[in-house]
Amino acid sequence: MTTITHRQIESTSGLSMHIAEAGSGPLVLLLHGFPESWYSWRHQLVALAEAGYHAVAPDQRGYGGTGGPDEVDQYSLLHLSGDVLGLLPALGADRAVVVGHDWGAPVAWTSALLRPDLVRGVVGLSVPPFPRGPMPLLQLFRQLLGDDYYMVHFQQPGVADAELARDPYTTFRTVLAGRPRLSPDGIPLVPEGNGFLDMFTLPTDLPDWLTEDDLAHFATEFTANGFTRPLNWYRNLDRNWYLTAPWHNAQILPPALLILGEHDLVVANDGARAGLAALNELAPNLAEPLWLPDCGHWTQQEKPKEVNQALLGFLDGLAD
Repeated sequence: MTTITHRQIESTSGLSMHIAEAGSGPLVLLLHGFPESWYSWRHQLVALAEAGYHAVAPDQRGYGGTGGPDEVDQYSLLHLSGDVLGLLPALGADRAVVVGHDWGAPVAWTSALLRPDLVRGVVGLSVPPFPRGPMPLLQLFRQLLGDDYYMVHFQQPGVADAELARDPYTTFRTVLAGRPRLSPDGIPLVPEGNGFLDMFTLPTDLPDWLTEDDLAHFATEFTANGFTRPLNWYRNLDRNWYLTAPWHNAQILPPALLILGEHDLVVANDGARAGLAALNELAPNLAEPLWLPDCGHWTQQEKPKEVNQALLGFLDGLAD
């Protein structure tokens, strides 16, 4: 029986990172999102290993057994992609396929953009690649969506940090199993005078893909270190825009796959779906997006069988 093992390894970025891994063979890096950890890939690690791949899911910078610095500016996309690609030497690999969900997807897309020589293929779950826009993201969000948009709300030092850390179990039960309340335009806005968790209706029962043990695992991982370092990823949105100026209009060249949940709020609005039509200008080797029916945002946890099948089909089709 294939088992998942754990260890600490050093990235060439200088960060000691906790990884969960299984199997041997071509390297596949699995990058989690917010607010998750390596554990979100529990269903993929074994499946990929049993198909002949070395599957590795790190706790990314600021998370779980990896941790990270306190300084906000140490959580830019350049730091995050540097951490990930910096794992290759310690894992004995010259190249890797990089797979990311939620916030892990921008890290995966950025890694493929910056170092196509190291990335054999790239897969994004939930979040498509987006071109660098005409202005910093927070400026754009404030103009289009207002100060109650949740990513703008996250900019307030200590506010969401304290709310999410107050009861990590309730936080994860609410975020993973709750139903988001949206504006009439389908935008996730924090209700005026309330917190991020007030965006969700409280679940009475857990969905069939999520157990009490899963919630306990996530809650335990965040009880010790809280949510500030993970939230710092959001606090670098404008910094990322400035730092990526040299790659303005650059293309993501490795073979690519995009997996989307039919009911995922990230791509549920008309503007996001319209943007998908132009993705091949940004990523010319991107396959037709794969839509998973009856699936929300937590893609690889909600539909593990379908995600595993899609990943293996993509991996097996890559040239050596």
